[in-house]
Amino acid sequence: EVQLVESGGGLVQAGGSLTLSCAVSGHTGEDYAIAWFRQAPGKERAGIACAAPWRGRTYIPDSQEGRITISRDDASNTVYLQIESLRPEDTAVYYCAAGRPAVCIVVLTSEYGVNYWGKGTQVTVSS
Repeated sequence: EVQLVESGGGLVQAGGSLTLSCAVSGHTGEDYAIAWFRQAPGKERAGIACAAPWRGRTYIPDSQEGRITISRDDASNTVYLQIESLRPEDTAVYYCAAGRPAVCIVVLTSEYGVNYWGKGTQVTVSS
């Protein structure tokens, strides 16, 4: 079993930046892709970034490119999500997830792609 704990959420002003952390523990996270999802009020949860368990392999959907960066530190078992130029529409609960097979496109888009979820962290962007 893999445990995921998100941190770093809060209230941020539009135009600012934010870094969220996902602490991974339990069964070795090296077998899993770690992804970030978010769910805005009234909307479905959507995948926004993923890091495979191999050095440097990250995946960000085209719709999210430019403002989002994901990084993975396997030494500390932490995955980071950085969002720049925050907008009010970035307001959402952000979830960390682990999926195996560690194929990011599957983890982000398949209903069977995620094996474990974190509890989420709220991000609110004020205008």
